[in-house]
Amino acid sequence: MSVLAFEHPYLSGLVGDEETRRLLSVEAEIEAMLAFEDALASAEANAGVIPTQAAQTISAACKTFVPDLEGLRAGTGVDGVVVPELVRQLRQAVGGDAAQYVHFGATSQDVIDTALVLRLKPICGVFKERLFAIEKTFEEMDRVFGDRPLMGHTRMQPAIPVTVSDRVRAWREPLARHRQRLESFSMSGFVLQFGGAAGTLEKLAGKADVVRQGLAIELSLGDAPQWQSQRDRLVELAGILTMASGSLGKFGQDVALLAQMGGEIELAGGGGSSAMAHKQNPVAAEVLVALARFNAVQLSAMQQSMVHEQERSGAAWTLEWLVLPSLVMATGAALRLAAELAANVRSLGRPSN
Repeated sequence: MSVLAFEHPYLSGLVGDEETRRLLSVEAEIEAMLAFEDALASAEANAGVIPTQAAQTISAACKTFVPDLEGLRAGTGVDGVVVPELVRQLRQAVGGDAAQYVHFGATSQDVIDTALVLRLKPICGVFKERLFAIEKTFEEMDRVFGDRPLMGHTRMQPAIPVTVSDRVRAWREPLARHRQRLESFSMSGFVLQFGGAAGTLEKLAGKADVVRQGLAIELSLGDAPQWQSQRDRLVELAGILTMASGSLGKFGQDVALLAQMGGEIELAGGGGSSAMAHKQNPVAAEVLVALARFNAVQLSAMQQSMVHEQERSGAAWTLEWLVLPSLVMATGAALRLAAELAANVRSLGRPSN
């Protein structure tokens, strides 16, 4: 049984998201780390740093290598990171003279951070698609119900009549801005991390830039100087995701309040009560509120994780590992639930007689 609700045997039915979980999984991380080692060997061979035959042998091994997970667990407990044990196992699988060229010139952080970026990139692609789909559902909602009246509320009190269009616009427009923010981030934010032991790529000497550029091309990532103690890009992405889940939380809160008042919204689905058979609880709406608040808390921890001592911080890095996956998972769950909730709106506003 998992202690995380996102992967819990039954709570994941409420706050889980299988597609996001799969892209964040240990299997996906290992695949991304091996992709780094494969691409590194290729880039170094192309730059004349290691023999071409060695790179070919490493590449073949990376494509078939299956690590001993219990060994990785034990190694991480000792080393603080998984990479030393992963590289040890990979070198054993490569064997012969080529083994000495595995991971040449790199450090653990290069592998882990680049593997993270390699997984975040497709996740953001999924999130952009989901945001767009929810926008389209809101547009259809507006087309069908937009002219109907709703009672406007300010500070939780009845104010003056508004239309469904007014309310739906407050749900839809922020999502378009969040999608545009993700588009903009995708243009420059998904960059390679490659700096070696202390960020200087000292083992590659005059060929460091060439190898880094080649590695970025191999992995289809942006090329940038090492950023091992510069975590602002990850915090920027976390901020965008938190804004998205916050806007979806506003949608959920509004739906819950409309359901409470009655007469202005009709929902399909909903949750039952073990004690009151007549009830149909707006479960998805409630969870959207909870996920928005959860991510708001996680974002503050991501800000804390920016404080690295000198060239690398084990403490700040570990905090990031604890926080960022949960924030991403919560966003994926919020997008899934918002899409389902929006699709379940059968009527909105008061029909004209």
